[in-house]
Amino acid sequence: EKAKLLRSQPAQTVEPKGLLYVQQREFAVTTPKDGSVSILGSDDATTCHIVVLRHTGSGATCLTHCDGSDTEAEVSLIMSSVKSLSNTTGCGRLEVHLVGGFNDDRQLSQKLTNQLLRAFDLQPDDVHLVTFCVTELNDREEQDIHFPIIYGIAVNVKTAEIFPATFPEKGPDEDLRSAHVLTGAPLTNIYDAKTEQLRIGPYFWGPFPHVDFWLEQDDAQILQNLSTSPLAEPPHFVSHIRSTLTFLKAHPFPSRSLFPDSKPRIYKKNKEGLWEQVCSDKI
Repeated sequence: EKAKLLRSQPAQTVEPKGLLYVQQREFAVTTPKDGSVSILGSDDATTCHIVVLRHTGSGATCLTHCDGSDTEAEVSLIMSSVKSLSNTTGCGRLEVHLVGGFNDDRQLSQKLTNQLLRAFDLQPDDVHLVTFCVTELNDREEQDIHFPIIYGIAVNVKTAEIFPATFPEKGPDEDLRSAHVLTGAPLTNIYDAKTEQLRIGPYFWGPFPHVDFWLEQDDAQILQNLSTSPLAEPPHFVSHIRSTLTFLKAHPFPSRSLFPDSKPRIYKKNKEGLWEQVCSDKI
């Protein structure tokens, strides 16, 4: 019933003001007391799942975009991140919302759904499954081709409302963060709720293999080879991958060009509610 209700809602466009956008293999956690961020969100999930974990007592809320790379370790990480901002001895319970995936040919969505359920089941704490809109419950068919119904969601940290969403603005440092994922990064926490700062990096990788080869390929080749579900990707998938590959080509050694002093790139929300880079010297 809950999945049906969620699927029936049209996707809302979430503007950048007060938003913290979470990319694949990133997570962010904060509480209703946060003066900078009121909405956590992520989209472009095809076989990936977006997970929201919330403690009803403290309101501490974590959103992550999982792709099945190391699900058990990722679930432990988001559990401890929410508990660290909650006094779990008081009232309230841990609630989880799972959204994403569809009936894809390779059954990657189904595999990830099972991994997530198992990982939460293995937790010593009680976790209550509140929203389960994944795989076959998030699937639509058009001319024998399967697609996800919901590609992205947002959670309002202050009201706990979860809704289907799209995000015109996925920054800051969108290409840098995507490059981090494409080079095989583990799940990374990008936000410090205590200082209300978005922290990107320092990230390190070596020259991306065959980057020139991939940049020479046509759209169909990129879609076919660099997507888990070529037929169901959003229209901007290829341009996003091209942009990330171009970034990787420009920065084969990020330790030299992007993080010469091995410090993160730090952003804070300005008065307009938009991210603005902070000089790391001021910290």
